Formats: sequence, C-alpha cells, structure tokens
Amino acid sequence: MEIFAHRGSSGTHPENTVPAFKEAAMLPVDGVELDVHLLKDGELVVIHDEKVNRTTNGKGYVKDMTLAELKQLDAGSWKADKWIGTAIPTLGEVFEVFAETWHDLNVELKTDIFPYPGAVKKVVELAVSHGLENRLVISSFNHLDVQEATGQHNVTGAILASNILVDMAAYAEIVGTKRVHLSLPFALRHGAELIKKGCEVYVYTVNRLDYAEQLRDIGVKGIFTDYPEKMLKEIT
Repeated sequence: MEIFAHRGSSGTHPENTVPAFKEAAMLPVDGVELDVHLLKDGELVVIHDEKVNRTTNGKGYVKDMTLAELKQLDAGSWKADKWIGTAIPTLGEVFEVFAETWHDLNVELKTDIFPYPGAVKKVVELAVSHGLENRLVISSFNHLDVQEATGQHNVTGAILASNILVDMAAYAEIVGTKRVHLSLPFALRHGAELIKKGCEVYVYTVNRLDYAEQLRDIGVKGIFTDYPEKMLKEIT
C-alpha cells in the first residue's frame, strides 16, 4: 500500500511549507500531497485554505493577494517558534524540492469554491518545465478540472470525494479516470466495493495504524497521512 505525505510531513512540521516538504522528500514514501491556489497575479501557491487566517499571521483570501503580499506572511510560527518566518511556497519552489527524488506529486487543486480559470494548464506546464509531468497527479473536488487534466493534458487525474450517492465507478469512467481519493469513513464503508469495480482507491487522512491496516486488507492502493515516517514504520 502506497504512503503519501499529506501536505508534506504536516504532523511534525507546518503544513504545506518547504520544511514539511523537505522532511517528506527524505523519506522512502511513495509520494506527497499538496494544495494549490491561484493568486490574483497568476502565481500558483501552496496552501490549503481559501483564506490565510488559519496558518499565517495574516488575514484575507489567497485569491485577492499578490505573491509579494503573500510572501510577507509568516506560515510557520503557528506550529512552533522554530519555524518563525517560514513563508508560503510557490508551486515551483515545492517542485524544486522533489526535482531529484522519485516521489509522485499529488497536486490538489482547490478549485471547488473559487474556479481559478486556467489553473490546470498552469500546473501541467509548470510540471513539464521541471520534468515532473510523469510523476504528477492532479486531484480536486472540482471534477471538471480532473476531467480536463486527464482529457486535455494526458496526466493522471483523481476524483476527490467525501460522499457521493451515485455509482462512483461509472462516474469516474465518465470523468476519465479510475483513481478516486476518498474520505476515511466513506472508504471504510464503500472502498471494497469500488475496488471490485476496478477503481484505484486512495484514502485521506489516515493517521491511525488500525485504520491503515483495515484499508490495506480490503485492497486500498494508498493512503494520505500527516505522519508519513511513523506510518511507514508501522504499516510495512
């Protein structure tokens, strides 16, 4: 079962920052997951929330800021004093961390609230410029962007879902992928069924060994965890 570092090594480092990704890059895990927004000046940046309020000393929507404004924010001190002054990284800066590694890079496009036109193309072009297109996975709760990634750009796409009351395997086929990233509760209830229908099931966010073992036993292909080093030791 594959292990992905969720927002980098986010259990022990400030999530979605270069320190968290550098820590993950040193681990023999299969990949890393990160979240991407689009700034008003067109830059792709790595942060989870639509607002900067939770993980920085600033306030406001990411989409309303320029890169220069965003780089002034402290994205590390909320986690611990030793990360005071840590900045929100651009997607290019994160790609550089993994340029010489083997890890797959799961970019979650946060386009399910704000659409960010052109973001899929920008991500793919940036990956190509870094030679990472064969290691790129684009996931989103906005399944039209997943469809664009698979259909127009020929990269791996993954449907993100917490609960869908349809035949998800058939739905995924329409979108153009067999890869589905499911919430832990939904995966425990329906993962085995979807695997039998040919889906590649990955599960977020798995931080307990007992859940990881249950998912492995039903044939889940991979998990996203905040504690990749710990999970790597426990599950293998």
